[in-house]
Amino acid sequence: MLNSTMSNTVISVDLDDERSYPIYIGENILAEHTIRQHIVGKQVCIVSNETIAPLYLDTLLESLGAGYQIDTVILPDGEAYKTIDTLGLIFDQLLEKKHNRTTTLIALGGGVVGDITGFAAASYQRGVNLIQIPTTLLSQVDSSVGGKTAVNHPLGKNMIGAFYQPQAVIIDTQVLHTLPPREVSAGLAEIIKYGLIIDDEFYRWLEANMASLYALESNAINHAIARSCNSKAYVVGQDEKEQGLRAILNLGHTFGHAIESHQGYGKWLHGEAVATGMVIAAALSVRLNTIASNELDRLRTILQSAHLPISIPTDMSVDDFFEKMAVDKKVSDGKLRFVLLESIGKANIVESPDVDQVKAAILDCA
Repeated sequence: MLNSTMSNTVISVDLDDERSYPIYIGENILAEHTIRQHIVGKQVCIVSNETIAPLYLDTLLESLGAGYQIDTVILPDGEAYKTIDTLGLIFDQLLEKKHNRTTTLIALGGGVVGDITGFAAASYQRGVNLIQIPTTLLSQVDSSVGGKTAVNHPLGKNMIGAFYQPQAVIIDTQVLHTLPPREVSAGLAEIIKYGLIIDDEFYRWLEANMASLYALESNAINHAIARSCNSKAYVVGQDEKEQGLRAILNLGHTFGHAIESHQGYGKWLHGEAVATGMVIAAALSVRLNTIASNELDRLRTILQSAHLPISIPTDMSVDDFFEKMAVDKKVSDGKLRFVLLESIGKANIVESPDVDQVKAAILDCA
């Protein structure tokens, strides 16, 4: 599943058919020609946004080289634009420039660009080739891997989308140095999640190395990204469409999505909302006697060291949480399902826990 060279790491997402694909991780690999081997036809449509395109579009174009019809779509930047209307901008370009079924869509950007481009690839002519080039830490360790694609709706996050796997994921860790510190922290939340749900040894390593990770020190951040991607690749390989095990990747997300929806998409970054959501989930786990209170304290400490929030928004009530969680896609037959902790490094799914305990856990984080 994982191969390393002196400078690069390659992780395989092993699916049960020809849709398995590689994740390339390394510094300055965007400038290499790795991408060309994953393009099938002669048409390419690059989707980026107003922030990322000026930084990295030229490098990508140079890496692609000659021989392709290359068109671009530059989207407005921000979670607020992860909508059906923005999706239409991609379809407009594909149709106007007569892209056919062998075209390749390349997502150059963070989670919003990756999700919306992935959904466009899944939908255009019922499915065309897709390559993910994530440029934020959060998208590198989470949204670019695993094939979840979606747009938001005012009533719920990621409620409209499809499972659709890329041909490859290309992670250039050098691009992280242009991220604002807040975006680095948001990515660290998802990295911490992997330690919590599946890898207690990694969690202890994170506790010892968080300062280096926040500073984007090369060896530390490359290790954390590779370890996170390896964990996600394993889970996705076992359960591609979230029928069982994959649901553990949603630790903190039911509460986190409620925060994002209530606050307005983009006010809280996804990783910030997930961080607080994980604290609520851990507080609920304490109340259900599956973890000890000192493990909740450890989580709060590591999140604070990553400069992440650990308390709910001051203007959000318990009723606000339940209103938003009622339309979360993890609701099954009207029953709320939460990913909770059995210990550091092990998570499980709990359906319909006692409502009073859920409310108390939310208030524990006020």
